[in-house]
Amino acid sequence: MPSLNGVPLSCEEILDRYGPLIYRMAIQGTGSASDGEDVAQEVFVSLIRCDPAFADESHLRAWLIRATANRCKSWGRSAWRRRTVSLESAPDLSAPEPDGGGVLEAVAALPPKYRWPVYLHYVEGYTAGEIGQLLGCPRNTVLSRLSRARAKLKDALKEEWS
Repeated sequence: MPSLNGVPLSCEEILDRYGPLIYRMAIQGTGSASDGEDVAQEVFVSLIRCDPAFADESHLRAWLIRATANRCKSWGRSAWRRRTVSLESAPDLSAPEPDGGGVLEAVAALPPKYRWPVYLHYVEGYTAGEIGQLLGCPRNTVLSRLSRARAKLKDALKEEWS
């Protein structure tokens, strides 16, 4: 079992504390609730299998966030994913097509290198320095990606609302 300061953590305790965060990130990273569930499950299984020891809460949280981002990247490259279509993305022939997406859809359409900083900053409330530590890049890179992502979102939403 994973431990925090030498004290073992139960699976229930970890899921209660971090399950919602990891699930939201996984949905954001995959664009689908069912795929997000699969990614979140893989993250928690890998946590149990590797049996790490964490120095503090922030170390555990950072590990889970980094593992989720990595699993979402792997999910995006998967050959299996490219051969299958989720039921959520299959067209519903009985319902009319909606008039378009909104801000969340525009964020989900961003490339991962822009999507993760936007998500972690605006949804989860992390600072640029913290995001840099979580994603393994310098703070200024995070700031640049946030700026470029805002410009891309502005263009995408301007086209949609014009």
